[in-house]
Amino acid sequence: MYVRDKEGILRRLKLLEGQIRGIAKMVEEDRYCIDILNQIEACKGALEKVALLVLEGHLKGCVKRAIKTGEEEPVIQELLEVLDKFIK
Repeated sequence: MYVRDKEGILRRLKLLEGQIRGIAKMVEEDRYCIDILNQIEACKGALEKVALLVLEGHLKGCVKRAIKTGEEEPVIQELLEVLDKFIK
């Protein structure tokens, strides 16, 4: 896996892990529903940013390498399938 900033991605994931625990605590404490939903939305946005960073690494590493070696078709198909899941 080619990732330009692996440490940055791991740092983001650790922050997300803390946010998720915070949401669980909010639910345990019967906090206001809208506050919980706002936190969930913030987590979704942060997770999407991580996904984009991983995608960038995939494009600059795996896909680029596949194109150079003439083996791009399976990699492109795989990428289309995963993007289809994200769009839904």
